[in-house]
Amino acid sequence: MSVELPFAPVDAVIRRNADGLRVSAGAAEELARRIQERGAELATTAAEEATRDGRKTLMPSDFGVETIPDKDGLELPVAPVDRIARLDIDDDYRVAMDARVALATILESFADDVAAAAADLARHADRRTVKAADVETYFELAKYY
Repeated sequence: MSVELPFAPVDAVIRRNADGLRVSAGAAEELARRIQERGAELATTAAEEATRDGRKTLMPSDFGVETIPDKDGLELPVAPVDRIARLDIDDDYRVAMDARVALATILESFADDVAAAAADLARHADRRTVKAADVETYFELAKYY
């Protein structure tokens, strides 16, 4: 599976949570892949919700979002998030623009949480660089919670 999300905004999310640590390209790539997986899962669930309501258009409420934030405040770009949303759902579904922004907001919050934890893991390992292994370790540890 190719990663739809550009690494630069993901790198920016990690850096804002890394508190001065360096960020490897591998960390941004791994987090982008994880964001994409999470987004596809959320879109699949949202499509199931829309189907139950007799709709073919995903709305923000299908993602559990009632208030749509301003997309200009997001680091993650909306266009790739739209492509992520469509990865595992049928082509006959549409994704409303505000639903794309809602999903981008959810995914950016998810990325912030993972990035902060990965930075903590790098510091715990007494390193000054957040690596892909830190992101992977976060998900390994998250299985137990």
